[in-house]
Amino acid sequence: MRTLFQKAIAHIRPGKPVGGVRFARALGLACLAAVLLVRVWDPAPMQILRLKALDFYQLLKPRQVTTNAVTIVDVDEESLAEIGQWPWPRTVIADMIEKVTQAGAIVIGFDIVFAEADRMSPAEIARSVRGLDDRTSAALRRLPSNDKVLAAAIRKSRVVLAQAGFERRISSQGAPLKKTPVAEVGDDPRRYLVGLPGLVRNIMRLEKAAMGLGVMTMEPDPDGIVRRVPAVINVGGDLIPSFAVEILRVAAGQSALAIKTDRAGVHSIVVAGVRIPTDNRGRFWVHYAPHDPARFISAKDAIAGVVPPARFAKKIVLVGTSAAGLLDIKSTPLGVPMPGVEVQAQLLENILSKNYLIRPNNAIGAELVAGAGLGLLMIVLVPMLGAIRSLLLGAAMAATVMGAGWYLYVEKLLLYDVTFPLAAGVVVYGVTTYMNYIREEAAKRQAERQQRWIRNAFSSYVSPNLVRHLIENPGQLRLGGERRECTFLFTDLTDFTSLVEKSDPEVIVSLLNEYLDGMVRIAFQHDGTLDKIVGDAVTIIFSAPVIQPDHAARGVACALAMDSFAQAFAEARRKEGIPLGKTRIGVNSGPVIIGNFGGDTVFDYTAHGDAINTAARMESVNKHLGTRVCISGFTVAGCPDFIGRPVGTLVLKGKTKGIEAFEPLTEAEAGSSAVA
Repeated sequence: MRTLFQKAIAHIRPGKPVGGVRFARALGLACLAAVLLVRVWDPAPMQILRLKALDFYQLLKPRQVTTNAVTIVDVDEESLAEIGQWPWPRTVIADMIEKVTQAGAIVIGFDIVFAEADRMSPAEIARSVRGLDDRTSAALRRLPSNDKVLAAAIRKSRVVLAQAGFERRISSQGAPLKKTPVAEVGDDPRRYLVGLPGLVRNIMRLEKAAMGLGVMTMEPDPDGIVRRVPAVINVGGDLIPSFAVEILRVAAGQSALAIKTDRAGVHSIVVAGVRIPTDNRGRFWVHYAPHDPARFISAKDAIAGVVPPARFAKKIVLVGTSAAGLLDIKSTPLGVPMPGVEVQAQLLENILSKNYLIRPNNAIGAELVAGAGLGLLMIVLVPMLGAIRSLLLGAAMAATVMGAGWYLYVEKLLLYDVTFPLAAGVVVYGVTTYMNYIREEAAKRQAERQQRWIRNAFSSYVSPNLVRHLIENPGQLRLGGERRECTFLFTDLTDFTSLVEKSDPEVIVSLLNEYLDGMVRIAFQHDGTLDKIVGDAVTIIFSAPVIQPDHAARGVACALAMDSFAQAFAEARRKEGIPLGKTRIGVNSGPVIIGNFGGDTVFDYTAHGDAINTAARMESVNKHLGTRVCISGFTVAGCPDFIGRPVGTLVLKGKTKGIEAFEPLTEAEAGSSAVA
């Protein structure tokens, strides 16, 4: 409607320059297209900006811990000081496994790779220590190796060992890779998954003893922060579960897992019948909670057996390290570094509590649409509203976008980037404001009174043909009227009042809005002018304000179209269980006084005369005749090609002379055997 106001002002003030507006809009569109292309290209700075924005959600509202299902046995600085430097003898690790297992742990996961044989084994000591006598050396060689002791402890428990990514394909002692079966549902996931050339594996003796093997490698984002952890990794074409997923599988007692993929990429994995959503590359977004010391137990205490059994009973126990010298510290979105084993623990908590973050596969599309929408709004609004008001409106829209992003995070745990739509809006706003501010503000001040007058006047009108007519003829915006031959169309929806009393208000409002929208849209398609909407009833005028020589034919055609729409609409609602009644329509033509009536506060463009009352009676008489549409003889006289049948001569209330009435028919109805 605002564009119509500007066109009206251009008519009132000939010679108003419009080339500047067009150029500014064209430049704005070019800038918007460039911004969208940059988003599709997605360079590293844009990725980091987006990721920082997603981090901000977690900074403001980190996850609240709702489960204590995971306990971490921490090889911390105190443990290293008491037991000695890492790696410890494997017999020490075996003792710890036995104690934790006896305490009732569900599964024990080592976020540590035992890639080499233990150099503290008795036979290794016999080979490496000089000066041993033959008897002592032989006795040492007869003792079982530390790795054998550890393997025996692992075999008696439920243990998952970690494997690490490597830049080239290697194997453990030439042995084939031990793999957990992964069922592939849908497309081949390999082209989407994080890929690794090879793995640093545990020694064969330990691999064979473990119930599961998972990859602990985490792929940080370009800024070095760990936000996503792969669920399944493509290792040279083999699908290997991640450390956390393998722990879940072993804890659930399952022999396999599944990965689901479609054309958009990976969307979930299934462990023990539970579907866990991922991004399209098969990664989990970690929903971080603040660092919680209560998760941790010092390894020295677990080895000494001084930990209450309740800390391990029915828990997933992860063994890892927070010692700085062992280099397993990760940067997180919360701004506080965490040991890698704690990231794994938090991921397990996400899954077990179903409190995981999701960045939907449609996120990029939604962000592009939002950015394009904000940019286009700026292109349209800045020239129309001016810099200040469009800035305020843009700020309101920006607040809406940010609020929507926050709501989706807090309530749905969905991650949508709001920085791109905001950036698109800001860039376009800056360009269009720079090009339009001075000229548009000056032009607006010169025509302020005329614009205000036209806006106030146009706010009283609805019908498009009326708006066009008044824009082209602004001098007619005055009180008064003229006598003219017009056609009037009245509609009414039967039994709607009783339906309102029985139905939910929200259902009724939606139903009525959809019905009226369809009826008014048909009227506008036939260039009718909307006179009034009263409840469910609609009044349409033809040949006003623009004179239409064929106004009678337009009225009949509009009535038939409305009847067809109303029947289809009612039938569809009945199938939905809503007993919507039929629509009655009456049409009449005749002379009336048409024009603007009212005062300085509001205009009412309407008509007065007997022809209007007759049209209303034509509508109501349908219920007595059993018809849906009733056309007066006055209207039929103005339709040389009228197709219909007479229904009688009616003496309407308040009349002494009869009026011929007709029921219009479509060509198909007129040719039917029933009508014949």
